[in-house]
Amino acid sequence: QVQLVESGGGLVQAGGSLRLTCAASGGTFRSFPMAWFRQAPGKEREFVATVSRSGGSTNYADSVKGRCTISRDNAKSTVYLQMNSLKPEDTAVYYCAAAAGIWGTSLANSYQYWGQGTQVTVSS
Repeated sequence: QVQLVESGGGLVQAGGSLRLTCAASGGTFRSFPMAWFRQAPGKEREFVATVSRSGGSTNYADSVKGRCTISRDNAKSTVYLQMNSLKPEDTAVYYCAAAAGIWGTSLANSYQYWGQGTQVTVSS
């Protein structure tokens, strides 16, 4: 069983930056495509970014493209989300997810393991 624990969320002013971290345990981390999703109050969970098992391929939602960078360190079983130029509409709970398949996608139902989430609040 894979456990995922997110950290790094907080309150930041618009235009600021945050780096989210997701630490994995209980599985072979390098075998999982990883992703970040987010869910704002009253909205559905939405895709943010995904990274391949090797870290060599990434994909982003249009809403964060150019402002966020997903990366992973397989030696540390950790995935990161660097978020810059934050906007109030980025306010949400951010979730880390791991897929049991070969490729990660933008669909939440392709991910089998989820963390508890970390709150990101961006003030205007």
